Amino acid sequence: MNRRTMIKQLLGLSAAGVAINSNGPLAQQLKANGQRLILLELTGANDGLNTLVPYSNNEYYSLRPKIGLPQSKIITLDDDFALHSSLKPLMKLWERSELAWVHGLGYPKPNRSHFKSIALWETGGDGSADGDRGWITHDIEHAYGQRITDAHGISLVDDMALFDSPAGRWLSMKSASQLLQAEYNPSESEGFSNPLLQQVEQQSRELESMLASLSSKLDEAPEVKRMPKTGLGAQLAEVIRLIRAGLDTPVYRVRIGGFDTHENQLGRHARILAELGKAVSATRFVLKQDKEWENTLIVSYSEFGRRATENKSGGTDHGTAAPHFLAGGALNGGLFGRSPDLAGLVDGDPEHTMDYRSLYEQVLSGWFEIGQNRFSGYRNQALRGIFKTA
Repeated sequence: MNRRTMIKQLLGLSAAGVAINSNGPLAQQLKANGQRLILLELTGANDGLNTLVPYSNNEYYSLRPKIGLPQSKIITLDDDFALHSSLKPLMKLWERSELAWVHGLGYPKPNRSHFKSIALWETGGDGSADGDRGWITHDIEHAYGQRITDAHGISLVDDMALFDSPAGRWLSMKSASQLLQAEYNPSESEGFSNPLLQQVEQQSRELESMLASLSSKLDEAPEVKRMPKTGLGAQLAEVIRLIRAGLDTPVYRVRIGGFDTHENQLGRHARILAELGKAVSATRFVLKQDKEWENTLIVSYSEFGRRATENKSGGTDHGTAAPHFLAGGALNGGLFGRSPDLAGLVDGDPEHTMDYRSLYEQVLSGWFEIGQNRFSGYRNQALRGIFKTA
């Protein structure tokens, strides 16, 4: 791939299936501690009430006479909450305190548009104001400072919204094999006089150097076995391979779709959650063997939850608040926050009990040890103690 071709592809927002945001040196402010984060998007808006089930609450069954989960379809966590039985593979994590659930995540003035709401979750906005960049990019870039990294973040899905940034090294690719198949042919400068083209050419040189380095490391990385042959399993297998390659990359992103369950929810939701549970459990097994599980944190997110009341098609429509989970070897697992009041719905929806940016703040301050971060104003004592301390 010569430089002129690379520049043309960069200008077209694509580089052989790999995209990058990289615009110059990073400011050195803080030193990151080497922790790793895997952000897991549940595309379509997961139904939180049928994932983390308030089985002891009569309101739950009144609101969902047909799709409310019976005792045979749940696994109890405590006297009030249970997991959907399809998430049984996650119970090993729960029993080892490696799984945490955070209740009632949402934001003020919720938006029920898939496109708009996921954009808010990915940029740290709400119904009153949009974010202008990926929510994690600024703090990670500044935490790593002048340290040489392979990439600040790698997305295994083909868009960059979560990693939108005017600086840093943020990649998007479908599989690590793309890097092995690419060819890198360094060439002399094209000698562009246009400042914009000069900037793009500089980016292309940085990209060329980075991809060559990543490809070299991946060439020696062993294949990943014992992962489910599913879409999410394949993405997480790629992440594990990148980890095994020794990449100095703190953030990864994967995605599982199919959560927009407007109809026939019971069967569809059960199948998707089964794929989710098996993939996360298998990831834990492999990373534990590799002695990397204690350095890894998986955090789920989705555009919104779903309505508390079932619809006439045996499904649920777009809602607002929902619980999300964290999984990792350095967690103090359990239930965190306060579950929404099902007797006090707002326009038919559970009202959020915690701003989702409080979870982001805890990931940045508690996991990455970035005490002062973009979301410091959302620090929530309900999340205190979710991570083990030295």
